[in-house]
Amino acid sequence: MLKRTVIGTSLAAMAVAGTVVWTVSSTSTATTASATRPGPGRVQARPLADMATAAAADKRVKGLPAAETEPFSLVGVTWDKPREELRGTVRLRTRDAKTGRWSGWRTLEPELADAPDQGGRGGTNGLWVGPSNGVDVRVTGQGRTLPEGLRVDLIDPGASAAAPTPRAAGPAGGTGMKLVAATTPLAGPVTAPKPAIVARAGWGADESIVRNPPAYDTSVKAAFVHHTDTGNGYSCTESASVIRSVFLYHVQSQGWDDIGYNFLVDKCGTVFEGRGGGVDRPVHGAHTYGFNTDTTGIAVLGTYTAANDPDVPGVAPTKAALDGVARIAAWKLGLTGVDPTAKTTLTSAAPNGTGGKYPFGQQVEFNTISGHRDGFATACPGAQLYSALPAVRTAAKQITVPALAATVTGANAAGGRYYTKSTATLNWTPADGATYTVSVDGATAATPAAGAASATVTLAPGTHAVRLNAAFADGTASASPVFTVVADTTRPVISSEALSLRKATVNSGAWPVWLTWKAGDNALLGSLKATSPAAKTFSTTTTQWAAVAKPSTTQTWTLAATDAAGNAGTSSLSRYTGGQSEGAARRTGTWGLSTTSSYLGGRGLYSKYRGASASWTFTGRTAGLIFKRASYLGAVYVYVDGAKIGTLDTRASTTAYRQLMWTRTWSSSGSHTIKIVVAGTSGRPMVGIDGLVYLR
Repeated sequence: MLKRTVIGTSLAAMAVAGTVVWTVSSTSTATTASATRPGPGRVQARPLADMATAAAADKRVKGLPAAETEPFSLVGVTWDKPREELRGTVRLRTRDAKTGRWSGWRTLEPELADAPDQGGRGGTNGLWVGPSNGVDVRVTGQGRTLPEGLRVDLIDPGASAAAPTPRAAGPAGGTGMKLVAATTPLAGPVTAPKPAIVARAGWGADESIVRNPPAYDTSVKAAFVHHTDTGNGYSCTESASVIRSVFLYHVQSQGWDDIGYNFLVDKCGTVFEGRGGGVDRPVHGAHTYGFNTDTTGIAVLGTYTAANDPDVPGVAPTKAALDGVARIAAWKLGLTGVDPTAKTTLTSAAPNGTGGKYPFGQQVEFNTISGHRDGFATACPGAQLYSALPAVRTAAKQITVPALAATVTGANAAGGRYYTKSTATLNWTPADGATYTVSVDGATAATPAAGAASATVTLAPGTHAVRLNAAFADGTASASPVFTVVADTTRPVISSEALSLRKATVNSGAWPVWLTWKAGDNALLGSLKATSPAAKTFSTTTTQWAAVAKPSTTQTWTLAATDAAGNAGTSSLSRYTGGQSEGAARRTGTWGLSTTSSYLGGRGLYSKYRGASASWTFTGRTAGLIFKRASYLGAVYVYVDGAKIGTLDTRASTTAYRQLMWTRTWSSSGSHTIKIVVAGTSGRPMVGIDGLVYLR
């Protein structure tokens, strides 16, 4: 048992060899703890006294009214008898050391399950509250009975700037032994890589307060997954402080030999060594009452109860935390050749009448990676972590038995999938004595001969899961990653191909056009290009091409598409590109002729007279008007087939000739008349025209 001190009526401090020893007064049995700072931490214990409250007149209430305390970061309530159940509620609030503000009331859960098979004190979960310097506690019984020796334990994790040096046992206890793998590790097949593990020195374990040397089992048959239920208000930089606090709470508040868990994992996936004795040894822990023998305990820092839990709502475990559990479980179980997805039988060691879930001596079958609640009547590891354990087992299995290395040929890889018209080939390096099969959608599709290094499967149209499976001579099996292979015999489709005039500068041998289209495939489009009248490659999402057409010529515009499986599709259209010069226009009013090489054909018409008009009649499906543009030029009215459709201003900041400014497109080719009328714009009535172009 821990050394307990009873003095005076309140908290007292005594100088002992340069160290402050904090003790608790009144009739409480108080744990003593070193308070040297900086250092690995300390525990303050305050007794809970009877309280009378109007709201609980028919119930027994013990508590501690709001009181200032020395600094602490984790808090719990403990009592004398370790297996005695606290029937009632434990609520407390704490004062933030930085802001001085009090938190809301929070509930602590009585814990009987995280415990050694004998000894210690009863207690609630320890709650991480961050740096605090005040506490207010209420324990309300269901009726008039509460456990004896109730007290609140306030744990200050201290600051561990450097790894502590193990010390010899002193008068107050301690073993003086260095808690590392001091003996030869157990022989066993290591079937999973060892993950990075932060040693006890790394999180600042004070080895001097460890009460007894580690005890060893004969094997590790299962891993029990826990949550520390310390809350989720910690950052990953505080993980070591949280673990030191749990260590102090287990050892100095609850009277255990060492921290109860063999390993701890934080929300960032970092794995920490827990109970000392060697991470590769079968160290007997204190984590699952009745089933601590031949098991290992892995605790995730935090609370993972259901989000809607009325008392202590939790959060979902992070993927990093689940990956960390899978890594350490796969390695630890692999040391003794245990399959993380298998079953194992354990025998209950909980004496009858002491709160165990199963009677003493009963044999119980467990998953080799189980939740704490599987071995004890508890909510641990919380609903949200417990529901993730099947995925943890699968991940651990994948770590334990590395996936087969295989490649796929005869199919095109794109976007993490493979595409083929009908067949795909898996390739591998055969192992002596191994037999291989290839499965498609879970069913065996190929059984290659012994020594074969490849197998081809024929696939029906659709998406398939293709996998290489191997059975080895020692009875183990493995599988490759699943390859998603799409069998596709449908050609890609190019639709809505159209050619229209494009607003840009017109040259005598090249008239600007838009080629537009839609291209798609039932699976995945692989390539898209134009093959005539010019060659050009596009991205598969392109839908238009700014091209040029040759005047007075019929040209064929062809697009070709290929899908990821190699199926090809094409689309073509033919269009004649025609035009009428300015001189071909029927004109009214006064127009002048300008001769300069800047115009098409070296000629252009201009007029400054309001109402002067020019019109062209043509047969086609798209047409455009060509103008000169300048700062002194004005607007024209545009008419299509006798109807006025708008006003076009030819003004521009810089002078430019041969500008295709206006276009119109119809659904099919037909006869149309385009007319312009000079608007007589104030201050700049002049307009200059250069003709009309069209596509037929």
